[in-house]
Amino acid sequence: MIIDEALLKYDEESVFKLRSLYQRFGYSRYKMGKFEEYDLYVRNKDFLISDSVITFTDTNGRLRALKPDVTLSIINNCKDVAGQVQKVYYNENVYRISGSSHNYKEIMQTGLECIGDITLYDKCEVVLLALLSLEIIDENCILEVSHIGFLKAVLDCLFVNDEHKKEVIELISSKNVDGIAEFCKNGAYSENAEKVLKLFCNSYNIDEAVKEFSKIAEGEAAKNEFDEFSDILSVLKNNGNKNIVIDFSSVNGMRYYSGIVFKGYINGIPDSVCSGGQYDKLMRKMNRDASAIGFAVYLDALERFKEKSDLYDVDTVLLCGEDICLTFEYAKKLSADGISVRVCKSLPENLRYRRVLRLFGKELVTENEND
Repeated sequence: MIIDEALLKYDEESVFKLRSLYQRFGYSRYKMGKFEEYDLYVRNKDFLISDSVITFTDTNGRLRALKPDVTLSIINNCKDVAGQVQKVYYNENVYRISGSSHNYKEIMQTGLECIGDITLYDKCEVVLLALLSLEIIDENCILEVSHIGFLKAVLDCLFVNDEHKKEVIELISSKNVDGIAEFCKNGAYSENAEKVLKLFCNSYNIDEAVKEFSKIAEGEAAKNEFDEFSDILSVLKNNGNKNIVIDFSSVNGMRYYSGIVFKGYINGIPDSVCSGGQYDKLMRKMNRDASAIGFAVYLDALERFKEKSDLYDVDTVLLCGEDICLTFEYAKKLSADGISVRVCKSLPENLRYRRVLRLFGKELVTENEND
């Protein structure tokens, strides 16, 4: 059966294209149920976009929840396989407060997860697929990339203690250079520390980022994290980097992420439509030994993006005659030619149509046309 793409909403059309992309890279479809134990989301509420979860009591008295997130469900329901990498993609409905309506809504979400003994290639592949996903939705897009592991290693080199790291990351996230200057002054940090931290408040292209951050990759941990970061950036550069920006403003609020992180934006939509990264900390919290990286595309953000506005509800209104069989023949012929047709006895009110045809005897006559 051939699907008429003109009948698909923009988010629905994007889903088909994204599924095709992930399958071409060897990801398998993952199916899951609508419900999870509510406790799963209580324990990991900081990982959720919203901590508002729809709950109900099951017949056995246990508190259950309509699934507000897919990643947690995948981790909860798959097992580690030593030396192996599980690559799955999903197209599932989640139930949470929509960013557009601010009410609870059933939202279609797609994305992928790479779980197991992941390599540098796997990390590069996931980030590249996130970029390709954005470009499928719209070429006028930006993928903001950063690396929490590198940032935290640099903070360690500057002797920023764990208590103050959160404050510094919040300042970097908001690009608050004055706040960073005040922080360094109050903490008696060196002028060099202030310069280093302010580097993270800027946005860069790939070449600029590698040049600037290579200067501050001091100490074994920072060098190792920077090497991974620059390797991923190199792959992105070799595969087209016009839509890549290095920006650390997205690192705040990602407490479960441990390495590369990214957010995707589409021109015309104020919020991110894609978010992801390496989330080993979440895996450890859920008592898993494997590493993991993935992302989600939030299709509710696309509901009003590039809406297909039809001038007409139907192309043709066919006012039928007494010969029902002949009316059916004409209706089938019109629809076979790709013309939408509605058969009526009389012209309906408030129906937008391009033309009206009436059956007189065995002949079709154009009664009205709105071209």
